[in-house]
Amino acid sequence: MYRTGDRRGIIPVSVLATIDPVLRDTALFGLLTDTPGVVAARHDIYEDHLRRVVLDATGVIEDVLVPLEHACLSCAVREDAVPTIARLARDGRWDHVLLALPVSAEPLPAARSLTAETAPGGALDHTRIATSFTVVDVDTLQHDLLGDDTLLERGLGLTTGDERSVGEALAGQIEQADLVVTYTSALSEPSSLVEPVETSRPPLPPTASGLLDRLRGAGTRRVDGLDALSAALLAAATHSAVRAERRAHPLGAVVVAGRSGVPGDRSWTLELRSPLPFHPERLLEHIESLGAGGLRARGVFHVADRPGLACLWDGAGGQLAVGDLGPWSEVCAGTVPHTRIVVTGVADGADPDGTGGVDERHLLREAFHAALCTPQEAAAGVEWLWREDHLAPWLGSRTA
Repeated sequence: MYRTGDRRGIIPVSVLATIDPVLRDTALFGLLTDTPGVVAARHDIYEDHLRRVVLDATGVIEDVLVPLEHACLSCAVREDAVPTIARLARDGRWDHVLLALPVSAEPLPAARSLTAETAPGGALDHTRIATSFTVVDVDTLQHDLLGDDTLLERGLGLTTGDERSVGEALAGQIEQADLVVTYTSALSEPSSLVEPVETSRPPLPPTASGLLDRLRGAGTRRVDGLDALSAALLAAATHSAVRAERRAHPLGAVVVAGRSGVPGDRSWTLELRSPLPFHPERLLEHIESLGAGGLRARGVFHVADRPGLACLWDGAGGQLAVGDLGPWSEVCAGTVPHTRIVVTGVADGADPDGTGGVDERHLLREAFHAALCTPQEAAAGVEWLWREDHLAPWLGSRTA
């Protein structure tokens, strides 16, 4: 039997996040049955309690309801996961622990908390975080990512007030994961890592495959097919909290230039960048053109009437979130204030260049540059502070 623990007795822990409960359970079933030394703790959140199910190759070991004592549901998962993983890793029956997060949860908060506890003296100092991974259905990825469905409409919300789009949750999981595993009904034969590509397998939907590679973080891995996923693959890696934080940071949005070279791939990436800040009024005039439609966009920006402030741009599934990140010198330390938004989408028309319809990238460039200050306007400096605060409803009052 393959043993995933290392010679020092340090047990690897891997974190799984998905937007699909069927894919989550299918991935867990495959990992548990293929490697008897693996145990999984699966969490689900209901209205007033958390359900923890512990499983291994023999079946269900525990099925426990935990009352929720506070409104922070991600905190509740972490507070239950840490002692559960610590206990399972010390049990002696297993040499790899899987944590399956509630459907639509992002992996970074859990991985961050678990990593902190692996420090000497921590509750998980007998473990290490191996891989944060997600499983993605490429047959539905384009619609899930760029469509306007909400999590609540799909019955996937973490809470009854979860207003996120399906695309926002899916994009976060892809961008934050160390490893992305694809699923498609067309794949039925064994595969290996994307590089080199297994040409003998049926091709993935080209545009969905292109979108996936444009979104996943720098230095991450991808495997095609659940049959390519194994405990050995997960345990062979070591999760880097530093790299994970960089990927999740809005400055970490990846630019994948050019086309993939795969026939039929209509995905594209556009980097909108300028040293100039947004003009607050013109930003509002053009924000619908920049943020609406089937796009994934994220980045940072600064505004002329908020000197030294870093602001978030995060959009998916027809929804756009902008917010105050804090002082630029702290949030984006080591960089000069700038405006940068990385947009991913799919070309209109019958061909990958979008010549069969309006090129959305041209319209985005126009709207972006129209919303920026001119150099003369930006030079007004603190004079902006005496003008009307048009962005207060979105970024909070300047006086606050």
